Amino acid sequence: MMNCELLATCSALGYLEGDTYHKEPDCLESVKDLIRYLRHEDETRDVRQQLGSAQILQSDLLPILTQHRQDKPLFDAVIRLMVNLTQPALLCFGSVPKEPSFRHHFLQVLAYLQAYKEAFASEKAFGVLSETLYELLQLGWEERQEEDNLLIERILLLVRNVLHVPADLEQEKRIDDDASVHDRLLWAVHLSGLDDLLLFLASSPAEQQWGLHVLEIISLMFRDQNPEQLAGVGQGRLAQERRTDVVELEVLRQREMAEKKTRALQRGNRHSRFGGSYIIQGLKSIGERDLVFHKGLHNLQNYTSDLGKQPRRVPKRRQAARELSVQRRSALNVRLFLRDFCSEFLENCYNRLMGSVKDHLLREKAQQHDETYYMWALAFFMAFNRAASFRPGLVSETLSVRTFHFIEQNLTNYYEMMLTDRKEAASWARRMHLALKAHQELLATVNEMDVCPDEAVRESSRIIKNNIFYVMEYRELFLALFRKFDERYQPRSFLCDLVETTHLFLKMLERFCRSRGNLMVQNKRKKRKKKKKALDQSVASGNAPYSPEELEAMWPSLAEQLQYRAQDSELSSDSVIPFDAASEVPVEEQRAEAMVRIQDCLLTGQAPQALSLLRSAREVWPERDVFGAQDISPEEEIQLLKQILWAPLPRQQGLEEQGAEEEDEEEEEEEELEVVQVSEREFNFLDYLKRFANSTVLRAYLLLLRSYKQNSAHTNHCVVKMLHRLAHDLKMEALLFQLSLFYLFNRLLSDPAAGAYKELVTFAKYILGKFFALAAVNQKAFVELLFWKNTAVVREMTEGYGSLDGGSSSRRLPGWSPEEEAQLRELYLAHKDVEGQDVVDTILAHLKTAPRTRKQVIHHLVRLGLADSVKDFQRKGTQIVLWTEDQELELQRLFEEFQDSDDVLGNIMKNITAKRSRARIVDKLLALGLVAERRELYKKRRKKLAPLSLEDLEEEENVPEKDSEEDEEKEGGSEAEQAQGGSILSAEYLGQSLHQEGFSAPLLWLQNCLIRAADDREEVGCSQAVPLVPLTEENEDAMENEPFQQLLRKLGIQPPASGQETFWRIPAKLSPTQLRRIAASLSQAEEEKFQLGLESKVPGEPGLEEEHQQEEEEHQQEEEEHRQEEEEHRAHALRTLLSARKKKAGLVSPEEEGTNGGKEQLIMAPKKRQLLDSDEEQEEDKAPELGVPGIRKKKRFQIEDDDESD
Repeated sequence: MMNCELLATCSALGYLEGDTYHKEPDCLESVKDLIRYLRHEDETRDVRQQLGSAQILQSDLLPILTQHRQDKPLFDAVIRLMVNLTQPALLCFGSVPKEPSFRHHFLQVLAYLQAYKEAFASEKAFGVLSETLYELLQLGWEERQEEDNLLIERILLLVRNVLHVPADLEQEKRIDDDASVHDRLLWAVHLSGLDDLLLFLASSPAEQQWGLHVLEIISLMFRDQNPEQLAGVGQGRLAQERRTDVVELEVLRQREMAEKKTRALQRGNRHSRFGGSYIIQGLKSIGERDLVFHKGLHNLQNYTSDLGKQPRRVPKRRQAARELSVQRRSALNVRLFLRDFCSEFLENCYNRLMGSVKDHLLREKAQQHDETYYMWALAFFMAFNRAASFRPGLVSETLSVRTFHFIEQNLTNYYEMMLTDRKEAASWARRMHLALKAHQELLATVNEMDVCPDEAVRESSRIIKNNIFYVMEYRELFLALFRKFDERYQPRSFLCDLVETTHLFLKMLERFCRSRGNLMVQNKRKKRKKKKKALDQSVASGNAPYSPEELEAMWPSLAEQLQYRAQDSELSSDSVIPFDAASEVPVEEQRAEAMVRIQDCLLTGQAPQALSLLRSAREVWPERDVFGAQDISPEEEIQLLKQILWAPLPRQQGLEEQGAEEEDEEEEEEEELEVVQVSEREFNFLDYLKRFANSTVLRAYLLLLRSYKQNSAHTNHCVVKMLHRLAHDLKMEALLFQLSLFYLFNRLLSDPAAGAYKELVTFAKYILGKFFALAAVNQKAFVELLFWKNTAVVREMTEGYGSLDGGSSSRRLPGWSPEEEAQLRELYLAHKDVEGQDVVDTILAHLKTAPRTRKQVIHHLVRLGLADSVKDFQRKGTQIVLWTEDQELELQRLFEEFQDSDDVLGNIMKNITAKRSRARIVDKLLALGLVAERRELYKKRRKKLAPLSLEDLEEEENVPEKDSEEDEEKEGGSEAEQAQGGSILSAEYLGQSLHQEGFSAPLLWLQNCLIRAADDREEVGCSQAVPLVPLTEENEDAMENEPFQQLLRKLGIQPPASGQETFWRIPAKLSPTQLRRIAASLSQAEEEKFQLGLESKVPGEPGLEEEHQQEEEEHQQEEEEHRQEEEEHRAHALRTLLSARKKKAGLVSPEEEGTNGGKEQLIMAPKKRQLLDSDEEQEEDKAPELGVPGIRKKKRFQIEDDDESD
């Protein structure tokens, strides 16, 4: 039932009186209202269905379009409405609905669209559209407005929508050469002149923006046509076509005669009991007795055990794909019009339009999947050109190696998407079929160019074939398509085209190999190699350390060159640059690299380059005469170079490796990588043909051969040719010894029309003869019929079982003697419990027998009962993929144990039982939620406290390593406790200040969250990071307050990760005891505040006031002592710094140096801890007192950066 508002709107459009349509005054507003209703329709498309049932388009919109064209606003609105009403049902619903109710709505909308298509099949409607489009195209680009471009696009979309409507074959029931609805629509397009406008749009350089629309309309016009048949229209029946028709008639006549003969031999239709019953000897019934047959003898040959059985129902998901495209012959006048259209399109439009569309596709200016129209046009028009009068110049735009590459890329992409996107696999399979047709037609056109009389065309064909056959991807394409053929998604027509394309490719390749003699092709091989841990730079760079004897022997020749060059004061140093000004590495650090470069030049015998580099470095770094003084003599330069040659310079990693290490921070020690090695080799056609000798390819060919009656003669020839190549050329007849193929041969030989399939019959007899000849020698051949075979089984069937083992001494597996088994048992028992070594590798190293492989040793150990399974001998490392529950618990325990160490991942890898790679351990830690991101597992690098200058850096390098190690050991014992205690102590003061600022409720909420987290961790037994989610406005404001966030940091709460998290989190590393301790510190702060409040409210109690005063005095006294200690430590640090400077200037004796070093060693660790725990206010107060505010301030900023990074 139609909606009343919709009905009123439709009534306000107007009415039809005879052939004249009278529009209402509100006609334009009513059309706009209908557009608005369509915009707000529901998912069942109810408005569209109601308008379709009311036939608004047939009774109102088309008359308005044809009779009121002068009313431009109304005409534009009607075009908009018609474009919306005629859009495809797939666009309305997204896809074909699977739910029955929605599928009903989908079919209903489709029926209305078919009615619209039939209504448009008139010259009047297309005449108006053609005239309007012609007038718009007459306008120049400067006169054409945006509304004109929109109207052009809408007219093209309306034509596209009408042509896109599929035909209803059951309702039309049209035969070939009869005019269908689609034919009448095409004839109306032709009579209106719209086809000429389409040719103009395709050929005009100024109208390239409509290229994809035009190409889509043309593809829909020729949807049901066969290009080869279309090219022969009007030229009379060819002799080949007449012969094909004669063969088809002969097949039908033979089958009819066989049926008549069978009926003549049958008896009358009397009851079967009067015909008697028979016992068939040798054929058992359900029991042990022979089968009793109750029908006449003439029915005996049709007997099968499946008679009377219910056929097995095939599930819907396993049913074969149905053919969606149906080719038919249109009416003769329509075919003549389409043939002329194709000829004009090829001569005037094809190259220009295809180039423009290809450019749009490459620049991604087109919509998704628009490349399918390009591939259809390529296949259709190149086939038409090849069948009509082959002229390569007409299709030169798409006749290139680039086009082959474009088609192959899309074909591979569709193939991969069909395997991954299973829901849309059928759609990807249809696109893949279009790409395959385009590839087939490209090959056919290149093959046709070989017989062209023009020498230039033949040379172009040779160049294209040389490029195509050289690249490995084009040769592997067909093998991949056969291996992944799936009849559930790919119809029989796809398999037919795949077989024919493979046949054509193999024929062209074989002919090309014969003409060339030898053919070099590209070969790609994926090699898995292991990426080792970075070696020492001296070895990795090829500069292994030289012995003193080698350096002594090397120096005389270098000295001779240097003496000759050193006298030349004008030796050019401009070409040698000792540093990179654009590098991020500081210039001072590049100084050491320049020294290493000088040494490398000397080691490689390049003395002049070393001297030039020395002089260039002297200009860059003149200070302290590191590279010699400015007035250095040539003899002193030579002595300096000799010292550089002998100096043990530290060699660092390259900048790239160092940057990669900083970015990735401890990659896997061994990482398996796939490296594609590209090489050239001589091509062997028979070796390539052997790639097709497998059961997957044979199954696909057998599937197509089953429908030999429906196949064309060319398709059957392609199938037989491939099977003949495998059986005869490769001498693998046994590959075809398969029961399903023999069953098909039996059906073929018993076919009354077998004479029409002479090639098939001859091949079947050849294979059967080979089989029975083999069965006379090998009785197991009958059993082998039940199985698909590979090349190894074929060889065993023909040469004898065990021929693979006994064919050569290198392949024969030698047996194990008792002495060898005893030695194997002894070695296994001796080395099975040794840690750190692989027991099988050890056995292979000590086994004094014939050469054995690892696999043979493992299998024999299992056979002897020394091991339970082959899996017990898997190599440790990256092969272990699955984690057991015990291994996960062990990993969690090790993480909790080492999470506070500097190298968490390294300690875990040292102590874990099942050795795994770094990548697997990191992935598992992330999966268990123990860490939020990989950077938490990076090795922590300690930074210097205050790198003031280069002198200070050198001073720190001179400190003995033992002293620094002792400092770290002293720090390690109590640093964690003091840091935690200091943080809680400072947290109490922060809590008191926040209580005074009015954050009592958020602090209480925070305390409750900590206690709840501690209780949960005690109950569950494992800990995870818990987010702090504020649910009230007060708590939300507190979480955004800076002092409150400072308190959270002091308590150890983790801030949200940038870009990934929103809330602060209680870290997993805090134990329940630590959480309760932190919560207690917050409660103490609250109690102190409460006591302060009582003291302020009750001033009459002197005891409380005195206690409070005493506490304040004690607190002030503690702060004063703390300040004095810090001043002493800073004074010690300054004295150490001054002594270091004096030492550098040569003013300090060795005894004073040792004393200062010892003092510095004793006070360094406490100084560091106190600086880290001190507040900013205290540091600001201390700096002026020490008299060196600049130095202290710089140190304090460096420490703050360290805290933030931690």
